[in-house]
Amino acid sequence: MVKFAHMADIHLGGWRQEALQKLNFQSFQKAIQICIDKKVDFVLIAGDLFDSAYPPIEILKETFAEFKKLHEARIPVFLIAGSHDYSVSGKTFLDVLEKAGFCKNVFNAEIKENEILLHPTIFQGMAIYGYPGKKSGLEIDELRRLKLEETPGLFKILMLHTTIDKAKGMLPIDSIEVDKLPRADYYALGHLHVDFKYQNFVYSGPIFPNNFQELEALGNGTFYLVDPSEDQPLEKVSLKLKELESIHIVIRNAHIATDSIIEELKKRDLKDKIVLLRLEGELNDQQPADIKFQKIEDFAYEKGAYFVLRNTHDLKSKESEFDLEVHDSEDLEEETIKNYSTENPSKFNSLIPRLIDNLSIEKQEGETVDSFNKRLLEESSKILGFEN
Repeated sequence: MVKFAHMADIHLGGWRQEALQKLNFQSFQKAIQICIDKKVDFVLIAGDLFDSAYPPIEILKETFAEFKKLHEARIPVFLIAGSHDYSVSGKTFLDVLEKAGFCKNVFNAEIKENEILLHPTIFQGMAIYGYPGKKSGLEIDELRRLKLEETPGLFKILMLHTTIDKAKGMLPIDSIEVDKLPRADYYALGHLHVDFKYQNFVYSGPIFPNNFQELEALGNGTFYLVDPSEDQPLEKVSLKLKELESIHIVIRNAHIATDSIIEELKKRDLKDKIVLLRLEGELNDQQPADIKFQKIEDFAYEKGAYFVLRNTHDLKSKESEFDLEVHDSEDLEEETIKNYSTENPSKFNSLIPRLIDNLSIEKQEGETVDSFNKRLLEESSKILGFEN
């Protein structure tokens, strides 16, 4: 029996901060080297290799270099698109990798009236099937119609990028019932950033945590080595690159918060660590902006921190009272703007409706977060008359 690696949710290019984007790639790089050192027979990537269907060119170049290492080691890669690197047009940079001979997208479906028949990729006694993830869980209804082409005597692997009902917990999202899926010997899952196993349904976890909360919860990335011939077929591989220092502080007074946080940092060993600074509390007559975050970060870096990441989502200011008498509930937005403009005269008030419309636009398919934010800023600047 062969041994293979199962990884997912790599999200190359996903972190906006360069230092963390670098760690994300290094974690992927480490996973590839482990696969080579362990001499796996093949690698499965269950979606979201990239964070976008159209990743930056530098990310592509670095990714190609890693796939070339696997190619030279004669280790094939079988993958599917995830909800991030999927494109409704059907064209993504996964196609470029495949045309270069570095991987095989195993999604091969025959759409029938009441079913979707998946054809397998056959490799060393394995029948590998796959179905891509889509935006907003749109693949769920389609998964209920899946059938697998018969492959008698072969070990069946089904790769999916989706949410199964046994893993979603209390999350308010749609999921596919495991008993509605066709039978397979191993389900290589991606999409949920968790290390989770139910029978032969396996989420490998992300190769590197993708946000503040995931860094807190997971600490580092993971993937699995799978040998179906063993009594314990799964070997979890942790990809630890940096230690974490989690600091949780309740703030009541923003004016003394800077010194309080620095005093706490003085007690900690921050050398080459990712510092996770979580602040919460309700501020009296102050704003979170009154805290001197630059001074705090400078101090942490002086103590040798690798990177400082802060979360102030639960740090609030007491809301000032704003009394409005609304006469027409069917046009609440327009009347609220009108009342606000009366109470707060300004030459910019006439621009509020246009700004609201602009800020309501949606991110386009395949558009990166940075490009979307840039587009929002440029359009808002035009409305405000700030463009050069």
